[in-house]
Amino acid sequence: MTRAFHPTRHAVRIAALAATAALTAAVFVLPAKAETDPKAVIATYADIALANYSDALITAQALDAAVDALIAKPSAETLAAAKEAWKAARIPYQQTEAYRFGNAIVDDWEGRVNAWPLDEGLIDYVDKSYGTESDENTLYRANVIANKEIEINGEKIDATTITPEFLSGTLQEAGDIEANVATGYHAIEFLLWGQDLNGTGPGAGNRPYTDFDQANCTGGNCDRRAAYLAAASDLLVTDLEEMVANWKTDGPARKALTDGDAKAGIATILTGMGSLSYGELAGERMKLGLLLHDPEEEHDCFSDNTYISHLYDAVGIRNVYTGSYTRVDGSKVEGPSISALVKQADPAVDAELTAKLNATVEKMEAMKTRAEGGEAYDQQIGEGNADGNATVQAAIDALVDQTKSIERAVAALKLDAIAFEGSDSLDAPDKVFQ
Repeated sequence: MTRAFHPTRHAVRIAALAATAALTAAVFVLPAKAETDPKAVIATYADIALANYSDALITAQALDAAVDALIAKPSAETLAAAKEAWKAARIPYQQTEAYRFGNAIVDDWEGRVNAWPLDEGLIDYVDKSYGTESDENTLYRANVIANKEIEINGEKIDATTITPEFLSGTLQEAGDIEANVATGYHAIEFLLWGQDLNGTGPGAGNRPYTDFDQANCTGGNCDRRAAYLAAASDLLVTDLEEMVANWKTDGPARKALTDGDAKAGIATILTGMGSLSYGELAGERMKLGLLLHDPEEEHDCFSDNTYISHLYDAVGIRNVYTGSYTRVDGSKVEGPSISALVKQADPAVDAELTAKLNATVEKMEAMKTRAEGGEAYDQQIGEGNADGNATVQAAIDALVDQTKSIERAVAALKLDAIAFEGSDSLDAPDKVFQ
């Protein structure tokens, strides 16, 4: 599934990053006797990043072990266990997404682990309803699992051995096409679930475990499918190890903030909150699919796990603001926060933003309740489902509303205005249908 390129969105994103870089000249005024040190807030932010990415790594390692068990002994039980491990891995990872946008190290890396949507025909067999070709992607039906040689930009590529290096160095964004997603959570998701062919009806992907059973193979090329899944799973672990290292004491992501200007660091934190809240989550991941009533625009489209991913994105934004993160083992990492800074500058704005962050999580929980009651996210955005559409729209509205309060927090701290990432689906919805 290929997303159209949105020049406006990318231009705004570039402007946001440029604005963040320019904030070293911003005026940052706190009360003369401030009890909260901005440098301490940045340290908390980095500590939470380290804990959160470490949890993402721990759960990815558990997923990798479950994948190994599936490959070693394919069965309905081992496939189900791998799927559950994948779902568990999404919970901590999604909470890290508030670290995107302002942190260039994170944003440059993120596409390796969470890029979407993807043209799954690049990877494996697909249903005939998928079509045979795309004007935008010559690798739309390349099916590297079935083919030991593929062609990229007119060059013959040897795909005999599927390794992590091949996936990341050759296949990921092959031909400079963003929809050629070969790595990360969503490539693994597709391999575990297969296509969701139910549209906005009930049901997720339903790949049989025999697609990995070399003795009783369905779908063909079970050895290469297993090799691809193993390589993608191993690579996810390696990529997360890299990001954990980036946030350790001497890691470049941490040092970029702690060694830099405090006001620029605070601006970075707020840039991540606002851009995820508005353009990315409210816009590209939610409003676009709702406008089109299109399950192809669903974030976790193969597994029907989207409601969980959206919920924990919202939780992650709140974590960053409150300076508190609950780890997968139940322990907490917390400390001086953006909330404390804003409260010192303008208690009313802090109370307002805190309430709105909580309200957004509640609206996401309402989507979760519907999903757990049997109406998946792709059904909720389906055409004609007034109640489901309203539930999703309420979460979108809450995200937009909290973004306005994030802007007020920026003003309360007397930072220069930050241009958060935008989205045509929110800013110019008529363009979506052109």
